[in-house]
Amino acid sequence: MTSSRLTPRVRFLRRSGGLAEQRVWARLRAGAVDGWKVRRQHAIGPYVVDFACMPLWLVIEIDGGVHNTDEAMLNDHHRQQAIEALGWTVIRFTNAQALGEPGRIDDAIREQAKTLGL
Repeated sequence: MTSSRLTPRVRFLRRSGGLAEQRVWARLRAGAVDGWKVRRQHAIGPYVVDFACMPLWLVIEIDGGVHNTDEAMLNDHHRQQAIEALGWTVIRFTNAQALGEPGRIDDAIREQAKTLGL
């Protein structure tokens, strides 16, 4: 599936994001963490990720309760492997972590930049 075919899905996901995603986006938008630009609901291959920092090849996923089922965890695992095979680093946070410890997301972005020597 090309990214242009994903456009309607991306738009829907942007409008229907939960509270944790909205709070994370408010925190990350416009390069708020050390100037690193982040895209929301971004297509990578056939997948739509919650957040992508293109220069750092970093994907940030915010997992709500629906991700706690065995089927969802297996699907997330396969999806993450496929995205990582494309060269991306994927980090995951639960809704509770995103809402209660938002600084951890900032730290993860900084750590990825440091890992890449940027």
